[in-house]
Amino acid sequence: MVNAAGKFGPYSQPGTARPAPGTGVLATRVLPGRAPTGAELVRSRIALRVRLESEAPGERLPDAGVLAEELGISEITVRRALEGMCQDGLLDRRRGRSGGTFVAQDWDTVVAVMHDAEAAAALDAVHLLLECGLVSHAAGEVPDGGLDGLRALVDEMDATDVPARLLELETRFHLGLAETLGGPGIREFAADLLGRQCLLLPAPEPGVVRARNRHHADLLDELSRGEMARAVAAVKAHRHAGPA
Repeated sequence: MVNAAGKFGPYSQPGTARPAPGTGVLATRVLPGRAPTGAELVRSRIALRVRLESEAPGERLPDAGVLAEELGISEITVRRALEGMCQDGLLDRRRGRSGGTFVAQDWDTVVAVMHDAEAAAALDAVHLLLECGLVSHAAGEVPDGGLDGLRALVDEMDATDVPARLLELETRFHLGLAETLGGPGIREFAADLLGRQCLLLPAPEPGVVRARNRHHADLLDELSRGEMARAVAAVKAHRHAGPA
């Protein structure tokens, strides 16, 4: 399940290398598009941190060296990416003893200008392919108790009325699903996709998230029963869910 390990977030484990290009179950050579550049990776992971409420507008980010170590890229790449995000208005740079790089107070307003429905749809198609593949591979093979953490997230989503918390929990569900069915490397791939979508697509309304959560519950039930076709159908239905 989703662990809060690592200073940069629950999707990057200290000491765990990023998957090598062209290796693993979902190598980039068999997926549409291309792997993210270092700058895109920094942007997506910071966006994901904001969605997961690991960082909030006005809060200070970890130093560039810490981010570089967590992401497995060079510090100069991180610094350039942060500078680009400052120029875009997503981050603020402050000097002095209490200075550093901070999430911009008007993060949501700036992100709204960057929405790109076509690019977001392309990423969503890749994410759908990812989850359908994971579900097809894992149906009937999930060990007893293996879905308990995901069920707890579904229950927590049913119990909350806070829109930001709903979004956070839904994102954690999809990160947890990727790790439960595919392992840490696949969760890192999912984190890249979800972070990029946070910058390209408006956040869904609470009613939509609640409707999606019904399909989360259906998916877990079908996985437990080993019903591969129905589990895949639940993944697909999630993408078309309307307001509850």
